[in-house]
Amino acid sequence: MIAILSDIHGNLPALEAVIADARTAGATAFVNLGDSLSGPLWPAETADLLMREGWPAIAGNHERQVLTHAIERMGASDRFASERLSAAQLAWLAAQPPVLALTDEIFLCHGSPRSDLEHLLHTVEAAGIRQATEAEIAERLGDTPAALTLCGHTHLPRTVTLADGRTIANPGSVGLQAFHDDHPLPYIVENGDPLARYALVRGTGVELRAVAYDHLGAAAKAAREGRADWAAALRTGLAG
Repeated sequence: MIAILSDIHGNLPALEAVIADARTAGATAFVNLGDSLSGPLWPAETADLLMREGWPAIAGNHERQVLTHAIERMGASDRFASERLSAAQLAWLAAQPPVLALTDEIFLCHGSPRSDLEHLLHTVEAAGIRQATEAEIAERLGDTPAALTLCGHTHLPRTVTLADGRTIANPGSVGLQAFHDDHPLPYIVENGDPLARYALVRGTGVELRAVAYDHLGAAAKAAREGRADWAAALRTGLAG
């Protein structure tokens, strides 16, 4: 059984709670779908834990941004992480591929197979974010042949099986349950509670899970770092 983690965003206590829950449930392997460190929490400490574990990992859009954007171009979350990561930790990020065929049956991507910024299971439009239709998902998935494609990025857990039998699953976010974004249009994500999300995979079957952790401690850390937006989201799972 494989535990699927994504969008940890430097939330060390959430990550530790998810690891403990997954191991208790019987997980014998872990996979990380990216956006591991960016945010006003514990990027270096989270990197240390992930490097020790040595799980298969892919890069999300925040890894790419931390590694390629000039510091003055970075958003506050990327800049916070970048300023605290060692050369060894940055090299570990740089070694992560954007996509990965984990097995013949399981394919990993952060956003969609073609872009780390494209939502695979959700669609952003002027009215906000909604669940993507099967036709939209199939178009974004393209000719990816795997029976199970695992993606992250949206922080919204969802599993869909297409008419051709391919399953796509997003485990949700370990570390952040609400946020504002403006790509490709302004929208808000809210899971409505502070629980850490991940998934368990048995064969090609997917179980979405949510785990309690010290979210108030994480919110207090964000507040100390001057990020009231993150503090509110970590406390409530709402974007405010």
